[in-house]
Amino acid sequence: MNAHSHSLSTTSCTGTPAPFPFSAIVGQDQMKLAMILTAVDPGIGGVLVFGDRGTGKSTAVRALAALLPPIDVAEGCPVNAPTPAESPDWAGPLSGRVVRRPTPVVDLPLGVTEDRVTGALDIERALSLGEKHFEPGLLARANRGYLYIDEVNLLEDHIVDLLLDVAQSGVNAVEREGLSIRHPARFVLVGSGNPEEGELRPQLLDRFGLSVEVRSPADIAERVEVLRRRDAYETDRISFLDRWQAEDAKVRAAILAARAVLPGIAADTAILELCARLSVALGTDGLRGELTLLRAARAQAAYAGSAAVTPDHIRSLAPLALSHRLRRDPLDEAGTATRVMRALDEVLG
Repeated sequence: MNAHSHSLSTTSCTGTPAPFPFSAIVGQDQMKLAMILTAVDPGIGGVLVFGDRGTGKSTAVRALAALLPPIDVAEGCPVNAPTPAESPDWAGPLSGRVVRRPTPVVDLPLGVTEDRVTGALDIERALSLGEKHFEPGLLARANRGYLYIDEVNLLEDHIVDLLLDVAQSGVNAVEREGLSIRHPARFVLVGSGNPEEGELRPQLLDRFGLSVEVRSPADIAERVEVLRRRDAYETDRISFLDRWQAEDAKVRAAILAARAVLPGIAADTAILELCARLSVALGTDGLRGELTLLRAARAQAAYAGSAAVTPDHIRSLAPLALSHRLRRDPLDEAGTATRVMRALDEVLG
């Protein structure tokens, strides 16, 4: 697929307005970088975005998903299987055709029930026809796409536990009411929230590969540009989308090129030692932090067209991969990102 084969339109396949272009988002460079890296390598483990309301968090994830090439899906498959043969048995007979669909973005709302997330027995069909039929949930729809949770820090604990299990295994297993259902549930988890409204459980915090803090811009010129672009999008959408199509196509082409070369990106022993020394200096628990840092650095190298990971890649990504994994230090009032940068200066000299 070439860079321009996935053209943008003013509406999605569902008839809703086309998302705001990813390249037209003003500022928020670290948030955009984190999301691009998860598109290059979904195994990084998702993105947590903490900060002010109205800073483009949900806009960015929808814009990135719309920018990505469509995925091949077995027509009628509830879990977005790439071929009819890979569709689960409980999905029933399919047409046999493979169609192209946009990368799915599924919202997980606060207060959602467990049945809505995992899927459950179709009670109406059971009562009227006497048949046991599985009604898939949000995890089925999100497979091979993005699961977006706004105000993730306010999510109920039992839903958090459920998401932790599925994020770890990549499989949604439902065992209830005489049903025993399993289906793939691999998605990029994107969470956003305001830290002033509640903290995130450490177990879930650690599941996010990268974390970013966003703030409302203080620069007047930047705020004016945000207003100008949003106004243009809302008043003359066709022209605005057309104007940014080429820029989005460049990002898409770079993501596809990065995916192709990612397996060959080198990381020598010095880079591995740097990741390990950083984690030791910061006192992070376990090895997930440095593994994520290495994986993200490889993705960034691939996206930037580098053949190998360099200390500069580690320096730019360490705050994103490690900040949310630090223990609280009552004797150190510096923010987590500041502590990471301080450790970087010590380790890199």
